This record gives sequence, C-alpha cells and structure tokens, in this order.
Amino acid sequence: MDYLMLNAPARVYNSMSYISVEISSSLAKKQMETVGAVRSHLSKFRVECHDAADKNAWGILAFFLHFLLIWRDSCYLSYKYIWERKQNLCMKEPMENSYSVLDNLPHDLIYSENQASPWMEVWVEKQHNRVALSELYKPLQDPLIKRCVEIIDLEKDHNTQGRAISAARHIWSKVFPKPRRCWLPTGCLKLLEVLHGALPKMSLIASDFSYLPDVRIPGERAPLVSTKKDGSSSDHSSYLDAKGDADIFFPTDFWLLERMDHFCSGWLKACEYKSSKQGRKRRTITLDTSSFMEEFGLPSKTRTKDGYNPLLDDFKNTKFYLSVPTHNIR
Repeated sequence: MDYLMLNAPARVYNSMSYISVEISSSLAKKQMETVGAVRSHLSKFRVECHDAADKNAWGILAFFLHFLLIWRDSCYLSYKYIWERKQNLCMKEPMENSYSVLDNLPHDLIYSENQASPWMEVWVEKQHNRVALSELYKPLQDPLIKRCVEIIDLEKDHNTQGRAISAARHIWSKVFPKPRRCWLPTGCLKLLEVLHGALPKMSLIASDFSYLPDVRIPGERAPLVSTKKDGSSSDHSSYLDAKGDADIFFPTDFWLLERMDHFCSGWLKACEYKSSKQGRKRRTITLDTSSFMEEFGLPSKTRTKDGYNPLLDDFKNTKFYLSVPTHNIR
C-alpha cells in the first residue's frame, strides 16, 4: 500500500480496497496496527479471520476480488486496479502472490515396500503401552492424497517412455528391492483447488525454497525438522521426534507445483483424459530468485559498496513461479 501510494497514479491508490484473510486473530490485530500507522490506509484496509484453504471463507470476497497476496500464513486482497511498475499501466487483473508459505503447508507421507509396490498412506499412532509414536500403513483412501498421486503419475502413465520406465522399475525391484517414501504437498493442492475455484482467472506468483540443505529425514521432498535450544539449532533424523516446538520446512517441487496449477485450472485433466469439459491453459515459467530480482526488482538499490548484493547473491535455494491465464482454450 505504501508503494502504491508513493508510486502509482493517484486514481489507483484512491480507488483501491485491501482485504487480509488471516487465520489468527492476534496477527489480524497486529496487521491492523501496522497498516493503521499510515492513517490514509485505514479506510482501504480490513481483515477477515478465515482459513485461506477453506472455500467457504471466500464467499462474496471472490466476487469483488481482483488482487490476492499471500504472505506467510495470511492472504491479502485488493481490487479495482493494479499498477504495473515496468509499463506504468493501470490494469484490472486477478493476481495471487505466495511468498514463503508453501514450505509450511501440510504435507502427507506415502510409503511403498519396493519400486513396484503400490503406494500406501502413512498414519501416525500412539500405542497405549508405548511413549513413542509409530507409523501405520494403509491403502490409499484420502481424496487429496489420491489426487496428488494422480497428478504425479499422469505423465508417467500416458506416454510410451513412462510405460517403459515402469516395466524397468518392476524388473529392478525384483533384483534390488528398496522401500520408497514420498512427501506430498496436499496442503498446497487444497489451496490451489480453492483459489482456482474462487478465482478462475487469477494470475499466480509463488516463491519458496527449491531445496533444503542437510535434510536428514528420508523420502522424496522430505522436510527439514529442526529444534532451537539456547540459541543453537539441531536437526532431527525423524519427523516422529519433533514435538510442538520444532520448526518444519518443506522444499517446493516446482515441477509438481506447475502440474498442480494446471490440474486445478482444469486444463491438464482435459488434455490427459480428452474431457469434454475444457480448462483454460496457463502460461508458466520458473525463475531463480536472482533472475527474478534482476528483471522485476531494484538490484541497484540493494548493492553494497563492495559489490555484494543480497537480492542477487543470497537465496540460492529459492525460486519464483509465475503463472498467468491465457484467453485460448486447450
């Protein structure tokens, strides 16, 4: 809001509304206090205490919405106009921005005995005679997990190369059987389904960790689970060891994020299954953070005297994902 007030044409700031969807009432109060520091912002800003992944939370907001910003665990919405800095234009265009939120969304763990065995859900249970938690394996039944597995397997199952790899994997599993563990971003899938349902024409900008160093927990897309005590952090080798004070960070698989984006828009389903219900194709690109900042940021303003630039030199393990709708079908 400060940026729009100082840089955008006056009509953009004067006609805008800004809505925050915040699940925490205490953080909602802090947001009001922060925004209220600039008196002119108050009449343009309000907070709605809801879960952004709850489709019932959007309701009438989706009707007016033309801009959405997700910042950590909050959603910020504004409508009327968006000012595009590079072209100095006023635009009416739905947009969703997500910064460092995907790594904290819920994930589900699936397990397979070997490379050819079917995936199973991993449940965590606490037995009456034991203090430690233990895993329990069940056939896939959760709808979100099944949809996420479907999205991952779509490309593998619908081309000749994928079928050849599947056959080779089956033979390899007989010779060298090895259990598999895979973490699925089901929380991200649920959020994308809700957003595409409420904002079918939205644009999307997401930024998060593309990988995390020194992860000790096994499995594809495994999280970094860490506990800080007396100023020093220690990483866990099992997520079952993590208690309520542990920090959990998941890396973002940007390839999978793109597929989920297309799937939730309806376009991927239409292409793979020749569905009569056509989805809207999306134009997507994934950029390193340094490339994104060179294009859209102000790197000359953050460069130090010795040439070091945190916007370009740091955050090597983060990326940006940009996705916009197209007007053509299929």
